[in-house]
Amino acid sequence: MKKIFSVPSVFGLMIMILSVGWPIFSQAQAARRARLQQSFQGDPVAAVQPLEQAFNIEGVKRTALIYPNANPAPESGAPLVFVFHGHGGTAKNAAKKFQIHLLWPEAVVVYMQGIPGVEGITDPDGSKNGWQKDPGELNDRDIKFFDAALAGVEAGARIDPNRVFVLGHSNGGRFANVLWHERGVEIAAVCSASGQGGALIPECIPRSIMIVAGEEDPLVSYQSQTASVVLARRLLQTNPDKATKQGYVTLEPGATGLELATYLHPGGHEFPKPALKVAVEFFKRQHLN
Repeated sequence: MKKIFSVPSVFGLMIMILSVGWPIFSQAQAARRARLQQSFQGDPVAAVQPLEQAFNIEGVKRTALIYPNANPAPESGAPLVFVFHGHGGTAKNAAKKFQIHLLWPEAVVVYMQGIPGVEGITDPDGSKNGWQKDPGELNDRDIKFFDAALAGVEAGARIDPNRVFVLGHSNGGRFANVLWHERGVEIAAVCSASGQGGALIPECIPRSIMIVAGEEDPLVSYQSQTASVVLARRLLQTNPDKATKQGYVTLEPGATGLELATYLHPGGHEFPKPALKVAVEFFKRQHLN
């Protein structure tokens, strides 16, 4: 199922939503919107397949796969998780590989689709799908995509605004940190694997974060990734002396209920499957105050 939103600017979309609630639909579009809303209400049949939504961001078509919550949302609304694939990846493969929608059926999960234009470690000409790596890069094309998708999902579903999360792998993990830096007011927690925030972290609003890193990562050095753990610890004022550890997972309590979680494993650049389950449980504990 596809739906295309014309979004000349984020502010234009917000004004449109505030003034009329949603764009004016034809009869067919109204039927699709009803199907969308039915899916978001936890209809078990509708939730089997994802919804494909397209957004026109300054003349560029951007797409996302949206899995409505398969289980009924709580009274406060459903949690919302945005997932960002690695460089060269796709939203479809990320949904198949990460399966956040299956690990957390009460949540609405949005697998975002990157586009070419960003140079990567293994893609020097930027011909593969990817995400901006710094604020301001490429005119913030991917931040604008996130803004439009967030506004669109919130307009079409009952979302808990205090439980919006971002999760990314590799280049997508780095972009999750860019969003933390630029949109931290709206984000309750972050999970980044094999691509970290680095120097962005000290400038971020304090938010709980889970960092996943492999000791044998051939693309992003383990040393550089664990340096982000140190920066996050300072920002969140966590106490490693009070940390709890189980296997590769370490949980450090921080100021005002914040949490630093790490999954430091002996592997490489992958996002380990067990770490995905840990990430979901980590998100379940987080919310904006």
